[in-house]
Amino acid sequence: MSTVRKELVSMGRELVDAGLSPGRSGNLSIRTGNTIIMTPTNVSLGSLSVNALSIVSLDGTHLDGPRPSKEVPLHLAMYRRDPAAQSVVHVHSENATAASCVEPWSAHHAILPATPYLLMKVGQVPLIPYFAPGDPAQADAILRFDLTFSAALLANHGSIAAFPTLAQAQTAVTEIEEAARTALLIRGQNFRLLTGEQIVELTERNGTPWTPGVPSQADVATFVRGAARGPLGVADWDQASTGR
Repeated sequence: MSTVRKELVSMGRELVDAGLSPGRSGNLSIRTGNTIIMTPTNVSLGSLSVNALSIVSLDGTHLDGPRPSKEVPLHLAMYRRDPAAQSVVHVHSENATAASCVEPWSAHHAILPATPYLLMKVGQVPLIPYFAPGDPAQADAILRFDLTFSAALLANHGSIAAFPTLAQAQTAVTEIEEAARTALLIRGQNFRLLTGEQIVELTERNGTPWTPGVPSQADVATFVRGAARGPLGVADWDQASTGR
């Protein structure tokens, strides 16, 4: 148990040092048997203490320690989605939060597929509809989402990832932040995208979830409005994905 506590404290500091968890935002947890050890409410992730972490049951009951983050339902929903997940990281990093405030690239992937690393490490990252922080309805929305995913953007909020290890979950939110930064930088520019065929090859080779298919024009209309299509823009992605 002490090792798990030390891991949470260390990871909190790493996330703050990396600029991924400003102020007192964000929360972490690790599942241990029938309980989760979680960061408490209203505490900076850079100021955690091994002796002041929250213990919560898998039904959401606060068992010990300080009052847990209000995002307990969010974490429990991610654990329920994937029995292999043993760690959850939720952060309000700058670019991921900005990306969560714009229309998603498609119904199954929120971020423009321009670089390979997010696809290799995480796979598809859907946008979960907005609910107020701590609202159990957001957990319900995650549980009802009818696609496989290990990480998501929460609309107008930030990112969340659930993986077997805390290090993998940290990697996921880091890759989401970097992919979001790239996508925001190229908005309105001549851009070149990965083709559907390239995306499928990357995700299949790395065993990450991806739902093949072409975003509908309705899905991407807001995203590409005002953006110049480069030589390998949206139309090229359409053609490569469908073989047309």
